[in-house]
Amino acid sequence: MTKASEYRQMSDEQLTHELRQLIEELFRLTVQAATERLDAPSNLRKIRRDIARVKTIQRERELSGGGEVVEATEEATATEEAVAETAADES
Repeated sequence: MTKASEYRQMSDEQLTHELRQLIEELFRLTVQAATERLDAPSNLRKIRRDIARVKTIQRERELSGGGEVVEATEEATATEEAVAETAADES
C-alpha cells in the first residue's frame, strides 16, 4: 500500500502506469478469489483503496490544472436545463 504523498510526487504518466498495474493486480486477485482460496483476502481491499487514491489524485490535478473542466461542466448543466425547460414549454 502506497501513501497518497508518494502518489502526489509521481508524474501524470507514472500515475497512469501505476493505475494500470493496480487494475491488473485487482483483476488477478479477483479471478484467484473466484477460482481458489486467497492467501490474504485483505489485499483486495488494499488494491481497491490504492486505485481510489490514484484516481483521486488524477482528478485533483485535472481540476487544478485549469478551470475549463469546471466551466465545461457548468455549461453542460446549463444547456441540459435549457433543453428541459424547452421540452416542458412545448408540452
